[in-house]
Amino acid sequence: MADLSQAIVLFVVLLALLASGVWVALVLIACGILSIFLYADAPAGIIFATKAWDSSASWALTALPLFIWMGEILYRTRLAEDMFSGLGPWVQRLPGRLLHVNTLGCGIFAAVSGSSAATAATIGRISLPELKARGYDDRISIGSLAGAGTLGLLIPPSIVMIVYAVAAQVSIIRLFVAGVLPGLLLMCLFSAYIAFWSIRHPDRVPSATEQLSLSEKVRRLRLLLPVVLLIIAVIGSIYGGIATATEAAVLGVIGSLVIAAFGRSLSWKTFTASLLGAARTSCMISFILIGAAYLTSAMSFTGLPANLAAWIGSLGLNQYALIAVLTVFFVILGAFLDGISIVVLTTSVLLPAVIAAGIDPIWFGVYLILTVEMAQITPPIGFNLFVIQSITGRNLFELVRMAFPFFLLLVLATVLVTIFPQIVLVLPNAM
Repeated sequence: MADLSQAIVLFVVLLALLASGVWVALVLIACGILSIFLYADAPAGIIFATKAWDSSASWALTALPLFIWMGEILYRTRLAEDMFSGLGPWVQRLPGRLLHVNTLGCGIFAAVSGSSAATAATIGRISLPELKARGYDDRISIGSLAGAGTLGLLIPPSIVMIVYAVAAQVSIIRLFVAGVLPGLLLMCLFSAYIAFWSIRHPDRVPSATEQLSLSEKVRRLRLLLPVVLLIIAVIGSIYGGIATATEAAVLGVIGSLVIAAFGRSLSWKTFTASLLGAARTSCMISFILIGAAYLTSAMSFTGLPANLAAWIGSLGLNQYALIAVLTVFFVILGAFLDGISIVVLTTSVLLPAVIAAGIDPIWFGVYLILTVEMAQITPPIGFNLFVIQSITGRNLFELVRMAFPFFLLLVLATVLVTIFPQIVLVLPNAM
């Protein structure tokens, strides 16, 4: 009963502070201080100083600002525009035609940005006006962008993956590799739905406007060659064991600077803007990590995480029942928190119970990121929805209706990786 009252008090305080607009990191620190003062006899200040250092002095975290900077640099290049020109001619014969550019473009940009919001914003600024001008239905255009934009979290190098790996103390490289096949699965599901929708609504898909020769298609596809080589260099060096995640991130930054320079989009203004953008994002994530580490440590003094793990274990749930309960929990949590906050807030608390149930922590990381992707298009705090709203000016709940079919596809992908866990584990086990 004491544990239940403690959990209720902390949860109410957490929601109240978040609703009042307090920064997430400060909310986590405040809840940590409160739990120590109310339920434990420990020095709150000394614990904070220790955990702040422990959570930030991690060599693995050095990859985080570098991958963010790589995405910021490419965000300011002609990459999204080149994607549309290069991929468009190859999808003209598919049901849905240019709508597939949203999925393919987001998948490619996700592999070099690591951010869901940046992926949706970058591809959306190019694809949505172009699709609208050519007569494509706004509902499927915007909905597919909202869904495909979430690929930035799953396809490596992913910022949220690095955060989970540090919090769960698992290999960043193995987690990156584990995300490849689920990311491709999700792209296939999105494209399959676009094709199915287009077959059912042929009147809402305009006819092909460009008839290009094979040589012209190949020539346009060459626009994507630099970024494809960059993806191969970053992911290939990690999978081949040539580079660590941090070294691959350095390679990615250098490659993105070269691409920007050859594309004539690299100037002192764009360079400093990308550096400042990366610094702001990195500081925000690091601050949240410090707050989450402190709250987790504070709660461990009260015994709540251990008792929660023991309680979940006592329920006697099998793996499938536990995953079903956790999925509902994460979807509800995603309505109030952003993805990084969900990961850092829940990982340390739930992981002991998850491992006790015989669930692989690498698999659980990919599963958790899939549920966080759902949160990106779930109101009221759906970051991808906010990004697309800023581009389109549409009502938020109208965007929710457009994105809902792709939310269901994310649920389907979660079901598939739960029933067939080798989709996640086959590549990291082969390393």
